[in-house]
Amino acid sequence: MRTHLCGALRAADIGSTVTVCGWVAKRREHGEHLAFIDLRDHTGIVQCVIPGTVDVRSEYVISVQGAVRARPEGTLNPDLPTGEVEIGDCIVTILNSAEPPPFAIDDRVEVDEGIRLKHRFVDLRRPRMQANLRIRAMVNHALRSAMDRQGFVEVETPLLWAPTPEGAREFAVPSRLHPGSCYVLPQSPQLAKQLLMVAGVDRYYQIARCLRDEDLRADRQFEFSQLDVEASFVTQEDILGFVSEAVLDAAEAVTDERPEPVPRMTWAEAIDRYGTDKPDTRFGMELIDLSAVFDGTEVKAFGAPCVKAIVLEGGGTLTRSKLDGLTDRAKGLGAKGLAWFRVAAAEGADRAEGVGSDWPSLVLDSPLDRFLSDGERVGLLSATGAGAGDLILVVADEYRTACTVLGHLRLEVGGRPVSEGPYRFLWVVDFPMFDGVDEAGHPIAAHHPFTMPHPDDLGRLESDPASVRSQAYDLVLNGWELGSGSVRIHRADIQSRVFAVLGIDEDEAMSRFGFLLGAFRFGAPPHAGFAVGIDRLVAIFAGEDSIREVIAFPKTQSGSDPMTGAPKALAPGLLGELGLQVIPPRD
Repeated sequence: MRTHLCGALRAADIGSTVTVCGWVAKRREHGEHLAFIDLRDHTGIVQCVIPGTVDVRSEYVISVQGAVRARPEGTLNPDLPTGEVEIGDCIVTILNSAEPPPFAIDDRVEVDEGIRLKHRFVDLRRPRMQANLRIRAMVNHALRSAMDRQGFVEVETPLLWAPTPEGAREFAVPSRLHPGSCYVLPQSPQLAKQLLMVAGVDRYYQIARCLRDEDLRADRQFEFSQLDVEASFVTQEDILGFVSEAVLDAAEAVTDERPEPVPRMTWAEAIDRYGTDKPDTRFGMELIDLSAVFDGTEVKAFGAPCVKAIVLEGGGTLTRSKLDGLTDRAKGLGAKGLAWFRVAAAEGADRAEGVGSDWPSLVLDSPLDRFLSDGERVGLLSATGAGAGDLILVVADEYRTACTVLGHLRLEVGGRPVSEGPYRFLWVVDFPMFDGVDEAGHPIAAHHPFTMPHPDDLGRLESDPASVRSQAYDLVLNGWELGSGSVRIHRADIQSRVFAVLGIDEDEAMSRFGFLLGAFRFGAPPHAGFAVGIDRLVAIFAGEDSIREVIAFPKTQSGSDPMTGAPKALAPGLLGELGLQVIPPRD
């Protein structure tokens, strides 16, 4: 039906007779003898000139035939790639009429998200959304190409599966043929891909659809896609290399620039420097240890095992109400309190004793300043390197609490949108094997119970499990966790030891993981894997702060779909066929 795409016409096409198809973006009439139509398809807009009038409105679907010609002098549009040309002497064929759209198909117009999602089929016509979907396709293509090039084979795993040892709730699917029994939709292909390693597939990957029944937010949906990877006879280094190659290829495909090789940082270093295991390394404001400065202090607020600080450059202008708000926020995050110090230049004051002669005369503005000794003032300024006009925020508490609270505040006072460049990938390695304890006092697996302990820590598995590191690793981009993976346990003796530490006896292990453990008895190779969250990766590349903007048909934060009305009640006949009965919600 068409010879060219609307956005593809250029000066080189002048003189050609073309046929283009699309939607009417705008119509303008100049008297009774001339009309202009801006015609849009997914590639862009081209101006069409029609002799006489034409009875079309916005979003009509039409076909236009005419000759490409240069725009008259003075009418060029530098904002359009097609702005040097137009299609003249056009013949218009109406392919379909359209009602007025619920909102303008224009990226410059802000529209309520609920209205956009209710009319998503219209919203997706917007240039921004068209670009996002095509960026997603480019990323998927680059990821697949990278995995193919590295010797991986794509294998599809089931969507109807048995419950898996993951942390989130699963979606259950009742079985008509087995009344009272259910499948679950996979949170990930974790166990299936490990079985593929036992099966000798060797190097597996999949652009996998996963589903988790968890609360939604900007970086989380019920349905999500991931590049799922597993390989046999490999080390952690191999997996990090495979995945780095894939994500750097994806970045290069979208931006035409290849980021630097992905650096790495241990989990302990990430917590100590940034207060989080997914640090945003695009900016500084690293956590500063002040424990030595306040060792033996008489200031009760700093009498804690750990004293940490961050410095907000230029933050000395924050009002008292904002500082009170930060204090409340710190308490809400679990800290006992938050100390703050505005740093200012002291006119005519002597230089602070003990600081180099090049140190400017500074004073501290804080309710706690009068309780500090001269040595503590000097130590605070020296350790933080704060200058006039800066703000020092200090948390004194248990180590993890102090780090975590300041990590949150660092992002809140100094962070930037996740989608804002540059792209800073980071591998975080050597995660703890366990994270906390359950009600029975057993350690809780930080990753999953099939993660291999760090070989250097294996001897402390039973005696000091809290100190054991795992061979687990995360990939972070601009402060978002893109995915996680680990070296898997393939030896029965180590798996039994881990189960025992977790308080999982043999009967429970066989009940929950029997089909995997049974397969391992038939020769499980050493293997490891990873999964990259494609929605998050694409959102950052597309300049979006919510993954909803790069998913064709997402759910709202309440989990509903305004377009289809889902979720909906099942018809009584279908409920009976599935052997289900709806219980009214409790008041």
